[in-house]
Amino acid sequence: MDEQKIKSDTHISIGKNIREIRTAKNIGQTELIGMVHLQGVSITRESLVKIERGIQHIYASQLRGIKDALQTTYEELLK
Repeated sequence: MDEQKIKSDTHISIGKNIREIRTAKNIGQTELIGMVHLQGVSITRESLVKIERGIQHIYASQLRGIKDALQTTYEELLK
């Protein structure tokens, strides 16, 4: 089964929200990647950079891993 990709649209910028929450918590990109990897979720720093810039889709498992690592909610990520 293929994993579902989630795409930002003109009303919701998932990558921008991830970056804002991450920087507000003083967590670097490399640190966040490590935290997500500890949950068994695959993501590279290059992918995170592209996701934050809004030029790459995010997989549902990556969104969940980032949500858990940042100790935030889907509501905050999808606002």
